[in-house]
Amino acid sequence: MPPVLALIETLFDIIRLRKGPDAIPHSTFLFVVIIALWLFSGLVMTFLTTELDEEDFLIGTITGVAGLLCYAAIVLLSGKRARLMQAVMAFLGCGALLSLMFVAGNVFLTPFLSENITNFVVTLILLWTVPVEGHIISRTLDRHWYIGVAIAMAVFVFQLILYSVMDPVAITPS
Repeated sequence: MPPVLALIETLFDIIRLRKGPDAIPHSTFLFVVIIALWLFSGLVMTFLTTELDEEDFLIGTITGVAGLLCYAAIVLLSGKRARLMQAVMAFLGCGALLSLMFVAGNVFLTPFLSENITNFVVTLILLWTVPVEGHIISRTLDRHWYIGVAIAMAVFVFQLILYSVMDPVAITPS
């Protein structure tokens, strides 16, 4: 199996909580591929979601990097420096695939289901990032999954607050 397809399969296994970031090879080439995939998925999400624009892409990228920096600080402070690259690749790669699943859900479900049901399904896909990121950080730190989910929830809330500070209009009720 080509390396990129094997990587995508591994990322899907991580999303399904079957593997950890240690399953991703420690490779600079794959790291660059995953960064490109993450940026590509953000662009696809921006251009195929009518409510989003270039400013949302920029703010989303900034909040994504801020979340990564939080996780990196936790990994480094926990003395797990050797696992950092694989953890970052898992966060970015799984985030990219979940973003693409969000877009696919919007594009392919909207013609067949009501807008409310489609929004519910794609919101569940986005919310699945919390247990996935909790799984990644717990496996990286060798801690219980619940601790990882608590960390992921804290990072998620931090990112929401950061997003609302950068784009206060986005959270204003209609």
